[in-house]
Amino acid sequence: MRKRFWVCGIVVSIAAMLLDFLVHGLLLQGDYNALVATGLMRAPADAQAYMPYMLVAHVLIGFGLTWLYMQCSDPMRSSPAGGLRFGAAVAVMSTIPGYLIYYAVQPLPAMLVHKQMIFSAIAMLLLGLLLAWLNPGRKTL
Repeated sequence: MRKRFWVCGIVVSIAAMLLDFLVHGLLLQGDYNALVATGLMRAPADAQAYMPYMLVAHVLIGFGLTWLYMQCSDPMRSSPAGGLRFGAAVAVMSTIPGYLIYYAVQPLPAMLVHKQMIFSAIAMLLLGLLLAWLNPGRKTL
């Protein structure tokens, strides 16, 4: 793998974690805190013990998206529109269905699931834009 792949993977991993913190740690924090007493969500103090899993998940997201973008895009024609299309495709095939599946098996409030899908889809669009800007398929860094 080229140096650009590793740099992009690291940058996208960090961006994914920051966006997820914005969505789940700030925007949806009140929704999640309301579910702690029901046992559906961990209390923030308890959740800290699971941070290594979050780190691994975001590294996988960052490098997985980078690898997939490299396979699906023409490095000479990378554009913001292409990045948005890529982010939308990933949101439609993974992000949104994931929340719908969780909703089907876990008694989460519908409004929370709608917020998760909307905010996470927007985050995926932003990651697609970032990948288009970084363009991991380019030969030179």
